Amino acid sequence: MPEDPRTRNGRTRRDTLKYGSTLVGGTILAGCVSGTGQGDTNEDEGVNASPESESYSVSMEPVGEVEFDRIPERWVAYDGGYADMAVALGQADGITGIGHAPRYYTYVYDELPGVTVDREQIEAYPEVRTKEEFYELDNDVHLYDPQVLINWFDWNDEDIDEIASNVAPFIGNLIFRRSDGWHDYRYYTLYEAFEKIAEVFQQQERYEAFEELHSEFIASIQTRLPPAEERPRVLLTYNGNEEPETFSPYRLIDNGTSKKQWLDLGVEDELAGTGVENLSTANRGKLDYENLLEVDPNVILIRGHDRKSPAEFRDTVLAYMQDHPVGSELTAVQNGRVYRGGYLNQGPIHNLFLTERAAKQMYPEEFGDVTDDTELFDRQRVADIVTGEF
Repeated sequence: MPEDPRTRNGRTRRDTLKYGSTLVGGTILAGCVSGTGQGDTNEDEGVNASPESESYSVSMEPVGEVEFDRIPERWVAYDGGYADMAVALGQADGITGIGHAPRYYTYVYDELPGVTVDREQIEAYPEVRTKEEFYELDNDVHLYDPQVLINWFDWNDEDIDEIASNVAPFIGNLIFRRSDGWHDYRYYTLYEAFEKIAEVFQQQERYEAFEELHSEFIASIQTRLPPAEERPRVLLTYNGNEEPETFSPYRLIDNGTSKKQWLDLGVEDELAGTGVENLSTANRGKLDYENLLEVDPNVILIRGHDRKSPAEFRDTVLAYMQDHPVGSELTAVQNGRVYRGGYLNQGPIHNLFLTERAAKQMYPEEFGDVTDDTELFDRQRVADIVTGEF
């Protein structure tokens, strides 16, 4: 830890970037500012800029209102979804680390001219989860849901208060799934959360450009979908092994952002009506091949393999399942319809690529095979937004 972690240039971070009304009695009152519940809205959420100064505030649960006296430059995100939001907003140069590097897929930026992220910096700080690291990195904002640190990494309210007061505020909301019992405050859709991060960095024009592009892209995909009765029923699971024996279930009815592409493509959950619960902090149940055979899905989607190409996935995971005495009986395996299931944490750029991939996986006769080079959205247009040339 630095000798004097609370100061830089003679000023504390509390002087320039600070919480508003959510710090009461030294603790964060999660969910108290904007109400609770998945569908809650609040008229005072958003940016409350003061015409007399450059300060502004952003309101997002669970921390509530966060006040900024200047636009953040240095930042760290817990997951790849929020990191991708910052990159989409032209803030790639400010990244100092990540909370979980293996799930931040930066290779997608290789297809966007002029868009790069310093992977060396990320690998230097690939799991930013300790107070010492927060002090050392000395960021201007932490794109973390603080309840993740409390519920997954044994922090407490006093730890959150300390870092928010002495280094920089937290702002973020765990949105990739909606099955954790401790998350009893409002959830956000991908673009609702993205809009909040745009307010943090005062990049509303970039956000609006992305929102327009995204709406046009999704609409163009959905107009080409077959009737609902002809769409596949899928089983979304997780197993990162090349020789999977059990599978963690991800329910599409969960509505978390990690399922966005599947929901936009209108596929149905093969586990509907089975009573199988979604993977969560409390539920770590798994399905074996006999369980899968009972529902016998048309398509199986397996997460944990998104650093493999489609060919590598087929040569390892699918090949193992085809040779498995029970797995080989599954309809999806026999038809070769076992695919990579997409990222757990996705931001707006990720989502464009994942939706394109998923459209090909689900409807190859309409959108082309997942291994071909057909592009369903304009890479240059995305790059222009990120680089400010829109």
